[in-house]
Amino acid sequence: MPAKGKHRRPKPQRFTRTIAVAGTGGAALALPLIGATGAHASTAQSVSQSVSQSVSEKTVQSLPAAEKKSAANKAGARTYSVRAGDYLAKIADEQHVAGGWKKLYSDNRRAVGDDPSLIHPGLKLSIGKKAPASTAKSSSSPSSSSASKTSASSNSSNSSNKTTATQASDSTGFTLPVTGATIGTGYHVAGSMWSSGYHTGVDFVVPTGTSLKAVGAGTVVSAGWGGAYGNQVVIKLADGYYAQYGHLSQLSVSAGQTVTEGQQIGLSGATGNVTGPHLHFEIRTTPDYGSDVDPVAYLRSKGVAVG
Repeated sequence: MPAKGKHRRPKPQRFTRTIAVAGTGGAALALPLIGATGAHASTAQSVSQSVSQSVSEKTVQSLPAAEKKSAANKAGARTYSVRAGDYLAKIADEQHVAGGWKKLYSDNRRAVGDDPSLIHPGLKLSIGKKAPASTAKSSSSPSSSSASKTSASSNSSNSSNKTTATQASDSTGFTLPVTGATIGTGYHVAGSMWSSGYHTGVDFVVPTGTSLKAVGAGTVVSAGWGGAYGNQVVIKLADGYYAQYGHLSQLSVSAGQTVTEGQQIGLSGATGNVTGPHLHFEIRTTPDYGSDVDPVAYLRSKGVAVG
């Protein structure tokens, strides 16, 4: 029995909470030991969320690379067929050609020719690589090829009908660019409407759709849109001079094609900068604008009567 006045008081039980630390990839999560089952569940959930977030971030980061790869695949070497209204700068922009129209022209120079502004519908352009030399000149529109075949057939069928005029042209190898036409505006007529300050050729007054002929044998160096000249054809003649035909309504030949004297090269029209239908005809020392010589004097020197 305890001594009088002294009572032993029971000591309250001390409850100690132990802290467990769960690691989640470098970040520490403190959890009470009590309810350990819940703590383990929370830790697993946190780890799962962390891994999921990491995978998601990596996926998002990889998207630009995938998009770039897809764009690179789309930008691979391919062939583009020229449509009406196209020009090299427009095609280069729409097809995302690195280096712009100059790179596009450089890769397709043999197909386009010496003047980058002269491309015609149906012409095949190589995008992303240099066009093969063996196939560049063969590119032409179906309509041009068809028209060329029709022209050759027409020349063959009409050969028996040529009499005195044929004999005259056979003796000289040259002929007029259009039959039975009169000259409207002559060569070197001054005027502010021309960028050079004067008329660089002669205008034969003919209605739209009149057959136009190669004045002599040669090779077509360009056939297509020529800016102010509208649809035009430029032929390098056998003597080294160049014949240019402007404002055509239809082309019958394509670049790289050989033609004979009197062969149809197109039909007259009123395309480009004109006030009415006619044939603008030039003789040049080069295929480029500004190298013109008197076309009437040139034809007369070849034995062709003009006017």
